[in-house]
Amino acid sequence: MTKQRKKDRPIFAIALMGVFGIQVAIFIVLGYWVGSYVSDLTGSKGWLIGGVLTGLAIGIGSAILVVLKVLEGSDG
Repeated sequence: MTKQRKKDRPIFAIALMGVFGIQVAIFIVLGYWVGSYVSDLTGSKGWLIGGVLTGLAIGIGSAILVVLKVLEGSDG
């Protein structure tokens, strides 16, 4: 029986998916909060939508960076 590397364990994959969800959710909430604040200042609802979409984009970008960091040391 071969010894499994840390990155090959199923629990590692589950934890990584949890990190992705948390990261994206945090950035969406932050985007909503900033967009809501700017919307209240300007009176336009477009800032709210823009904040949420910006938060989503940043969350996805940070998840991609985590994947690249994890795959950095793998063979495949």
